[in-house]
Amino acid sequence: MYPIRISARRLFLAAFIVANASNAQTVLDNATLKRMHHEAFENSHADAIFGTLTAVIGPRLTASPAHKRAAEYTREVLEKTGLANARLEPWHFGRGWSLERQTIEMIAPRYLPLLGYADAWSPSTKGEIVAAPVLVAGKTPEQIAGMGKALQGAIVLTMPAVTNFIQKDRPQPSDPAYVPNSAAYATSVRIPGSAAPPRATSAQQLSRALSTAGAGVIISASRGEHGTVFVMGRDGGPGAAPSLTLAGEHYNMIVDMLARKIQVKLRVNIAARFYDDDQGNAYNVLAELPGTDPILRDEVVMIGAHLDSWHTGAGATDNADGVTTVMEAIRIIKDAGLHPRRTIRVALWGGEEQGLLGSRAWVEQHLMGDSNAEARRKLDVYFNIDNGTGPIYGWYAQNDESAKRIFDQWLEPLKEYGARRNTLEPVGSTDHLSFIAAGVPGFNPIQDYTNYDVRTHHTNMDTPDRLSVNDIRQAALVMAAFAYNASMTGAPFPRSGGN
Repeated sequence: MYPIRISARRLFLAAFIVANASNAQTVLDNATLKRMHHEAFENSHADAIFGTLTAVIGPRLTASPAHKRAAEYTREVLEKTGLANARLEPWHFGRGWSLERQTIEMIAPRYLPLLGYADAWSPSTKGEIVAAPVLVAGKTPEQIAGMGKALQGAIVLTMPAVTNFIQKDRPQPSDPAYVPNSAAYATSVRIPGSAAPPRATSAQQLSRALSTAGAGVIISASRGEHGTVFVMGRDGGPGAAPSLTLAGEHYNMIVDMLARKIQVKLRVNIAARFYDDDQGNAYNVLAELPGTDPILRDEVVMIGAHLDSWHTGAGATDNADGVTTVMEAIRIIKDAGLHPRRTIRVALWGGEEQGLLGSRAWVEQHLMGDSNAEARRKLDVYFNIDNGTGPIYGWYAQNDESAKRIFDQWLEPLKEYGARRNTLEPVGSTDHLSFIAAGVPGFNPIQDYTNYDVRTHHTNMDTPDRLSVNDIRQAALVMAAFAYNASMTGAPFPRSGGN
């Protein structure tokens, strides 16, 4: 019996050592990293994917025909990459929309084409409207209601002249001199569903009042400089007035002319189309690279980006580069001949621009509630990419010190390829928040912000020439490395701190 006891003890100690070794956080060995680098830079598919999304398909407003086309294209590419169960998952959104034709001109006291864009989900005007603009800046909804026939069919300017142009990008957290938590936009974090829905803004209240008054078209001003027009929009439903956003400089010129008592006349025509023939559905795109470990393959590491964009520009930096990054990252892992222990799932979301709607719908269906407790436990970590462009310099750790320690270890060998450093602070405003709301660790990278906030984010200037495809290759390598490391560790990703 004594020799048998010794043997059993040795087996126990061996198992203990193996288990603890497998729980150590994985760092890619040099040979594996070089194979991944070869796939990322020498065998890259990034230009073809990015070019199709931006040049062939173009802007991809949620639930529009272009968004559906992009979803079908990316699903097909993921399937051809060799991923399992590449699919479209529908979720209820509402009406789709596209702009068919538009005119915005000044025709008196002289002719001048004006730079502006119909807001997303703007109804069509009732034909061409030619009229002197009516300025209602500073008026309350109650005062608007008292203006009566003066607003019926009118071209209405809603704002005073723009003085607070957007002139500064957020700070770069990977810079050595960065002051922690100084990027106010980036560090603003609101978990979806964690508070009551926001009340209608003053601009929304004004728009409703003008719609009720029968305005022919509502014109607001962009805060972008040098012809940069920030354009978004929302479906106001039946009875909403057509609406348009004008370049700030052109808007200010018209307001100045009115102040000088110069008789101005504008011509406006918007022809738009709504789509409600698909039961109000939009789509997320998902696929998996199955895990190989008999014990861990039912656990999932997830990487994702939002496929939708706004309708001007080409949706290049927001977020075709992110979509290309995650599609390339999963291809790099597969084509480098790597065998992740956990399953790696890629997701391309719709409806991010309208409030993280696609990722929220997926999380609510697959992760929320008691019935999804096991799926929630097995979803190890989610890596998102949005809120910037170009290379990945590091990651926001969402106030999770355990995550930052792991990220620091994983990032070190990637500094040779342009990575810099991680930061403990959180980042908000994109799809990883949907996962954090469900209790799953979710993270977003630090990227380049040069000309992002002032020039391309939600604007007509979000075009392919604003970034380098070679930077997408670097981002894909970093994303692939983080996803692969997470898939290979023996222990699950820690759930603590900000998550």
